Amino acid sequence: MTVGIRELKNNLSHYVREVERGRKLSITAHGRIVAELVPPGTKGRRKPAKKLSRWEQMVADGRIQLAVEDGDPFEGDTLEAIVPPGSSAEWLEWSREDK
Repeated sequence: MTVGIRELKNNLSHYVREVERGRKLSITAHGRIVAELVPPGTKGRRKPAKKLSRWEQMVADGRIQLAVEDGDPFEGDTLEAIVPPGSSAEWLEWSREDK
């Protein structure tokens, strides 16, 4: 069964009862189908989920974070390592000392 948006809006209860009875309802806007109402528990026509690239999956899992700032991190005179306090920071300082 196909119905336009205005007709659906004006007679919503009628069409909801039709869907309850098991009928699938295609909703049109300007002559093209824009949505479908189906009874609960039935599989509608769904697009398959897009397979994420390895990079996208790592971002989605929170294993990597995208850069917050724009620009080239290697641009400039010197690079400074940002290491949180603790043994790594101490080792870095020790490794920089003149021996």
